[in-house]
Amino acid sequence: MLKFLRVTAILEGISYLLFGLTMPLKYMLDMPLPNKIVGNAHGLLFVLYCVLVVLAAMKFKWDFKKTFWLLLASLIPFGTFWAEKKYLR
Repeated sequence: MLKFLRVTAILEGISYLLFGLTMPLKYMLDMPLPNKIVGNAHGLLFVLYCVLVVLAAMKFKWDFKKTFWLLLASLIPFGTFWAEKKYLR
């Protein structure tokens, strides 16, 4: 489960960065399709990451502080990369 959470954290971080790159395509170059595709993937990975963090917290009996930081990391660019390195290895 922890390995799956680590992979999901990395994929979620990549999708977050790609989502940021596709925003200018949508609003400056009037190309909404890349943003829609990446946005949907990012949304799915975001929810999956959050659910996995909560499930892992219950399974491994993580304290509130660790769980809080892992969830907060999903809201910050590069946050899930940091979380994977600091808490999930």
